Parts: sequence; C-alpha cells; structure tokens
Amino acid sequence: MSKLFWRAIKATPVVIGASLLAANSALAQATPAAEAGKSVDGVLNQIDSYNNAGSNQTQTESLSQVTNVNQLRDVYPTDWAYEALRSLVDRYGCIVGYPNQTYRGSRPLSRYEFAAGLNACLNQIERLIASSEAIVREDLDTLNRLVQEFEAELATLSGRVDNLESRTAFLEDHQFSTTTKLNGEAIFAVADSFGGEGDDDTQTTFSSRVRLNFDTSFTGRDRLRTRLEAGNITRFNEGVTGTDSTRLGFDTNNDNDIEVTDLWYRFPVGDKITAFVGPTGLDLDDIFEVNNPVLESSGGGALSRFNRRNPLVFRGPEGAGAGVKFELTDTIGINALYLAEDASSPEEGEGLFNGSYSAGGQLAVSLLEDRLNLSATYVRSYQTGGEIEINDGEIDIVGNPNLTGGTISSFAQTPFIDENGVGLATTANRFGVGADYALGDRFVISAFGGYIDASSPEDDDLEADIWSWGATVSLLDLVREGSVLAVGGGQLPKLTDGEGGVQEDDETSYLIEALYKFPINDNIAITPGAYVVLNPDGEDEDSVWVGVLRTTFKF
Repeated sequence: MSKLFWRAIKATPVVIGASLLAANSALAQATPAAEAGKSVDGVLNQIDSYNNAGSNQTQTESLSQVTNVNQLRDVYPTDWAYEALRSLVDRYGCIVGYPNQTYRGSRPLSRYEFAAGLNACLNQIERLIASSEAIVREDLDTLNRLVQEFEAELATLSGRVDNLESRTAFLEDHQFSTTTKLNGEAIFAVADSFGGEGDDDTQTTFSSRVRLNFDTSFTGRDRLRTRLEAGNITRFNEGVTGTDSTRLGFDTNNDNDIEVTDLWYRFPVGDKITAFVGPTGLDLDDIFEVNNPVLESSGGGALSRFNRRNPLVFRGPEGAGAGVKFELTDTIGINALYLAEDASSPEEGEGLFNGSYSAGGQLAVSLLEDRLNLSATYVRSYQTGGEIEINDGEIDIVGNPNLTGGTISSFAQTPFIDENGVGLATTANRFGVGADYALGDRFVISAFGGYIDASSPEDDDLEADIWSWGATVSLLDLVREGSVLAVGGGQLPKLTDGEGGVQEDDETSYLIEALYKFPINDNIAITPGAYVVLNPDGEDEDSVWVGVLRTTFKF
C-alpha cells in the first residue's frame, strides 16, 4: 500500500456516494460539464448530505444505501454505465441513491463534486482492508491516480470544511440552548373599514403583533412549542363595524402585554403515530388538516378571519388536551382529539371534562402525489351558557356560546338565548369537508363546506341548523417567486332552520376577498388587500368593506 494512498484517506474531508471508481474514465467522457465557476460553498450542503448517507437519519433529503443496482428506478441494464454500477455494488457496496430510489446518473457534476465523490469508495476500501478483505490492485492504482489529479480540489474542500467546523464549534459553544430553536414573526398592519349601517366612521388604525416561538427537540423527532405573543391589533367586530364578519385573520389585542399563548408537546409513537398534548394553545387546526395550504397562516395567509379555515369545524372550544395523527397508509390518515377551553379552572362546570370542549375525528386522504388532498371531519362540541355580570353599576352579559368562531354576529353565533339575552348551554354536532388541489406548480384551489346540528341541553325543544361554505383560488409566483395572488370567499355561517322559537337569518351573508402577497426578500413580505361583507349578519343592510396593508417580518 503506497504512502500516497494512506495520506489521501486521511486528507479527504467529506464522504459522498458515487459510482466514480469503476467508471471514471467513461464518466469523464459521457457526463456533461457542470457550469463553470460553481462555488465551493454551493456544494458543501450537498456534500454534507452525502456524508450522512450511511447514518440512521430521517431527513428526506439524505441519501439511502442500496444493496442491489436493480433497486434504482432510473438505472436500466441498457445504460452504458450499468455494469460499472453493478460492479461497485457487488464488490464494494459503495453506491447510494436518493430516498425515491433514483440515482440521477445523467445529472451534471462539477470538479469539486467529483473530487468529493472519490472518498465514498476510499472509506469503504479502508474498512475492507481493516477487516482483511481482498482489494483489486487495479482499483487502488485508479484511486491513486485520481487523488493526484484532484489534489487541489480536495485541499480546497478540506480547508473549507475545517473552517466550517471551527465556526460550528464556536456557535455551539455560544448558543443559548443545544435543544431549542428560536424563530419569530412580527406584523405591522394598517387597516380601515368603510360602509355598513350608518356609513361606518371608524378611523384608520396602525397596529402590530409579535410572536416568538421556542421549538425544543429532545430526540430530533419531537417538538415542545412555547410561544410568547403580544399585540394591539383591534378586533374589527360588532362593536366597531357592526358585525363580527369583518374581523381580521391575525387580530390579537392584549395591549402588548407578553403572554404565553402556546405550550404543547408533539412526539412520535412508533413510525405511524404522532401524539399531541398540551395545557395552552393546542388548537383544532394543529391536529386536523385544514385543506387551505396557501391562506391558512395568520401571518402570511388570508387577511380575513373567515377565509383562513372552516369556521363551523375548526373554531370550536380548544386550548388544552390531547390528540393523535395516525398514518394508516401512505395516502390515508386518521386524526382524533379532545380539547377543553377552561381546563385550568377548578370551578364547578369547568375544568378538563365538565366545561366547554371539542371531541372529534378526521379522515384525511392524499392523492395524485399529494397534489389532491381531501378531508372529512366530525366534531362534537359543548359550550357552557353565558352569565350576567355587574361592573361599575352596569350589566354585562359574558360567556355566551359562540358557534361560528367570531366570523359572524347573527343568530348563527348564539342561537339559543333566554329573555334576558343570556345564551344557553349549547351542544353541536359539527360536520365538515375540505379539499385542496394543486394545478401544476402555480395554481392552488381550496374549498370547504360546513354544517352544524345544534341543540341545548337546557331545553329539548331548541334546535338549529347552521351552514357555511367557501373557496379560494391562488396564483403563485406572479412577478416574483414566493408571491401569492389570491381571490376567495363564500357564504358566512347562516342559521337556516330553527325549532322551538329559534329565530332564523333573513338574508344570506357573503364575504369576498382579494389579496396579493409580495415578498421583498426571504424575511419580509407585504400584503395589500381588501374584502367586503354583503348582507352583514344576515340582514338587508349596506355592505361593509375592509382595506388592509399587512407587512410580515420573519426571523
């Protein structure tokens, strides 16, 4: 064994799977040259993924070892390099493929990638030598020649890796936690409403919301989410615009006091089940599929509250409890949960099991390589009744049930009330269907439908039917990559059939919204848009308009 060979093994900084050993001469002739001047920094991440090819990683980007060349779906016996690849697998087992069982042998590679690729089989040969297994002399000669030819590239990569290791060590020594990642979001919003009953005279507002998420992992597959939140974004609700339908999708108003709004833990149970448990901020949409991938987010999605998700299914009582997501097959999932609204209260009629709660399940299906996603959801909810409070000599009614999640303030919101206007305890069977479909890479269509069968345990004669539906169309990457032009809307919750003296809505309320999210860079996006509410709160009244300019910072 020549000294040069052993020095090459020690000097080689990275590991990459490749078929370069037995087919290097033919590869140099048949493989197109990569673009000139490709930077070393640009390939370091790829080299790092190759380096982890043989480890027990779960990242989808990492490579996976194969034991037979026939496992590679894009390699055929008629390929010119087939015998070379098969020889490498049979003799040295130093072939790796991508998770989807492809090899991508026709992809161009640079000299740096070629140089890095030598070490995959070098390391394997070193292990074979250590175990006293035979090595073909011609292969050793080939390796020596290639190491000499690519000595400059290997030295450059070695220096780069040494520098990165030094910087990584410094960051690890100075980070505040080895298990926790901090990410944040800040929203600046300018908003105003127009029209409506009495020609709305609200003033233009400028407000903000800040979220800091601390995501902690103890195993690499779990997450402990802790969120701190503060904001002063006014709710454009009935007291401001005359209807809850005008509420913004990101409104948070705690006078900028910092609060813990999320505290829950997600962890795997085997390979098929993901479990959730938490005392604060564990919501239905954290566990259930919403089928609105483009507009669901409060910071980067729809401007209106209604267009983010189905209000009759995903805005029931929530906050504390547990849930599971079960991957039945590669395309079918079953989700289930139990969430309570006032789980921390020890008072009678509250707590984890005796207060307002949501319990339900969902069937989720993904088809056409995840381009089409469908769901059917059922939730059984119970909401405690309201009560009268006297504050500074004034009578207030608080805690009334809200079946529509603050998306309308008509009879559908609190269908059962007594002569004093106090809402009665309400039980609801909530049914919802949802779908989203990606047409190519640039168009996404989302739609939902919801129905509530409501009754009151305080009066068996009281019943109500409530309906809602909505749809959105999004055009992606218009003008700039990452941008979204979206138009959507639908029927706001409507009480259509009431029994026992329950009053029905006279008219049907609709909401129509248009927005354009324009990314300034990877961390800043500006979203101008507007939406209109027709027949507010199921009455024949003038339409209410809301204009919004939202700027979102992510860090």
